[in-house]
Amino acid sequence: MKNNRRDFLKISSLAGLGLAGGSVMNGFASESEHSNPMNSMYGHSTVQTFNMSGYAAPKIPIVRVGFIGLGQRGPSHLNAVAKIEGTEIKALCDLRPESVNKAKKALEGTSHNPVIYTGNEDEWKKLCERKDIDLIYICTPWHLHVPMALFAMEQGKHVAIEVPAAVSMQECWALVETSERTRKHCMMLENCCYDFFELLTLNMARQGYFGEIIHTEGAYIHNLINLNFSDKGYQDMWRLRQNATREGSLYPTHGLGPVCQVLNINRGDKMDYLVSVSSNDFQMGERAKAEAAKNDLYKEFVGKDFKGNMNTTTIRTTHGKTIMIQHDVTSPRPYSRIHLVSGTKGTALKYPTPRISNSHEGWVKEDEFKALEEKYTPNIVKKVGELAKKVGGHGGMDFLMDWRLIDCLRNGLPLDQDVYDAAAWSAVWPLSEWSVNNRSNSVDVPDFTRGSWKKNQPHDIDLKKGGDTKVKI
Repeated sequence: MKNNRRDFLKISSLAGLGLAGGSVMNGFASESEHSNPMNSMYGHSTVQTFNMSGYAAPKIPIVRVGFIGLGQRGPSHLNAVAKIEGTEIKALCDLRPESVNKAKKALEGTSHNPVIYTGNEDEWKKLCERKDIDLIYICTPWHLHVPMALFAMEQGKHVAIEVPAAVSMQECWALVETSERTRKHCMMLENCCYDFFELLTLNMARQGYFGEIIHTEGAYIHNLINLNFSDKGYQDMWRLRQNATREGSLYPTHGLGPVCQVLNINRGDKMDYLVSVSSNDFQMGERAKAEAAKNDLYKEFVGKDFKGNMNTTTIRTTHGKTIMIQHDVTSPRPYSRIHLVSGTKGTALKYPTPRISNSHEGWVKEDEFKALEEKYTPNIVKKVGELAKKVGGHGGMDFLMDWRLIDCLRNGLPLDQDVYDAAAWSAVWPLSEWSVNNRSNSVDVPDFTRGSWKKNQPHDIDLKKGGDTKVKI
């Protein structure tokens, strides 16, 4: 009955839901695809052309880097890469001259002297076309990620894309197919996978501390309402515009990425289907009215059909594990990514304070927690963790991620996050959007690996190879 119901939903949605909600795509994907993301599962090859999971590209002893987008996230990566030996920062690009000039000034006194591209919307293409660049960081507004990444890979560049990697199902597939065809890495810069407690619990899961993992939870609960309504925050308030036009779990990967790694998603298991539900909007519409009463700049947002404040998405994996992901960027709640790992033998929970349990009697005491930390901290943290904290970037996880990416490229190693992770984790947004718009019906999560998840191996966090890239602070 379960399979028959899901088959019926596929057939009925293909036949009759082509008009539902198409206008909210705002140009990011086709109307029919938004209405029914399952459409995007058809028309793509069911056979993988090349497996990028575990793929080791040729070594690049000196990684030559270009940056596109130097607003909110780009400068953090620029600061990190500038301190990693075996790199050359060759080019910087931002539409705004003041942003790119500020970034270049930050490199004064270093060995890096990049060329600047700015002032024109197509300048980024010139950066991608350079022959002396191996890796391009893409830190632009979300809807630009995939067009830039595809062009860069076609020009022979590896790409590292800020989160989310893609905003539609069609874009997810485009990343996968282009990465496979060009054999260029496409990594989503999911920094939360490199936070210290997340890496600790990942290693504990790998070592069997939690037993069989049953359930995990993640979230992005972050009060951004002031920043989103600020004309000095995101350029042209692009993130507010996303919240005004898109539904579902708009920013799932911070909570989702780390627990997917715990569950070996795309490497032994895969996401099977999801259901999603959103509250009404009780805050953004009222805020728009209040801002418009003081400033005409906000009048365009009055009367907008702002989407729900809280979204909850539940995912079931092929092997019967469950994942709960929440998204809320408006409520006055303390910041939380939850990060719950629940198994047959133990549990971990990060927020509000990191805790671990191995019994029904509650959380372990401080001395036992420290002993577990000492025993299970993976080698990547032991080697680079203190350096990462000194450099900074969300407490060091940004630097740890950037260092690991460069070290893998220099040593010709597979990346910790591949294009299938970028696609699957990002796909939760448009899939959840479809579910919310269709009374929380279930929707299948496509297998971007086309079956290779059954044999793909978990990524290395113990630095069995590599780890020799030096840092200069």
